[in-house]
Order: sequence, then C-alpha cells, then structure tokens
Amino acid sequence: MFRQTTFGMALSLLVLASSFMTVPLRRSNSTQTVAQTQQSIYSTTQASISKFNSRNSHLEKLVFDQINQYRVSQGLTKLTLDSNISKQARIHSQNMANGKVKFSHHGFEQRVKALPLKYESAGENVAFNVGYSDPSKEAVIGWLNSPGHLKNIQGKYTFTGVGVATNAKGEVYLTQIFIKTR
Repeated sequence: MFRQTTFGMALSLLVLASSFMTVPLRRSNSTQTVAQTQQSIYSTTQASISKFNSRNSHLEKLVFDQINQYRVSQGLTKLTLDSNISKQARIHSQNMANGKVKFSHHGFEQRVKALPLKYESAGENVAFNVGYSDPSKEAVIGWLNSPGHLKNIQGKYTFTGVGVATNAKGEVYLTQIFIKTR
C-alpha cells in the first residue's frame, strides 16, 4: 500500500508539514460582521460539514491527546480544547481537502480573528497524510521532529483546536491551531 505523510516546506519526500510560527495577533477593529466573515473562502458549507464523520472526530481527539501527552512529558501545561478553535481548524482542513485552498496557512489570520476569544498570540500546524492507518500519529511524529512545529507545540499557549478532513481520494488533512489568551 502506498503511504505518504506530507508536511509542507520540508526537505523529505515522505514527510511534508507546515507550521505557522508564533506571531502576536491583535484583535481586529474591523467593522466586518460575523456574517461577512462566514461568507468568505474561510467558511464552509453545510454540505462539507456533513462530511465530518466519526473517524475524523476520532483522529482529532488522538492529535489533541498526543500533543497534551507530549507537553506533560516535557513539564508543560496541558492545552484546553476549544470547540470554536476546532471549528476553524476543521474548516481549514475541509477547505484544503476539497481543493478550495492549497495545502498552506492561507487565511490563518482570518481564522484566528473569527474566534470569539481575546488572544495574545497564535500558531498553526498543518499536515497532509495518505495511506497510513493512523494519520494522527504520523502527523504528530512529523511535527515533533520539525523545529518549527515543535516550537508551536511547546509554546506558551493555553487553548487549542484540531480539525481533520478526509477527501474522496483518502487524503487526510490535519490542522491544529494554538492560542494564548490575554
């Protein structure tokens, strides 16, 4: 069976991941409404929400648990899972899986600004897998072996959200967003 884990911007052909480094983001003073934000490319349709299934939900939980297990093993505090952050991560994974956006961090700032949280900084890790029985494990291993991803995982964040989407080709897209609140 063909197996591949892809992490963007990596040197390996077998592993490709992408991390958006910790960046301070300020709450926008924009007059854009939530409805306008939801109509943007960073939102999702009801049809794609229905594609969310129990396997993806299970993979999200596995990523969350593995990241917290690692943090505890390093003497760091556990992250709190936030459903609003997970929703934004899931939308991004769905958009990548559906080909709406390329495998990237495109729209990261908009995803974070759409959150109803006051935050100090944010980070994001994304991964793409195909052919693995446990895509969550492969993604987390890849992230832990990458300095940029590891920096996000070890960051002084308080909340996280994980989103997983699988397309018809069996490609699994994973997004984890990290938030440090004020």
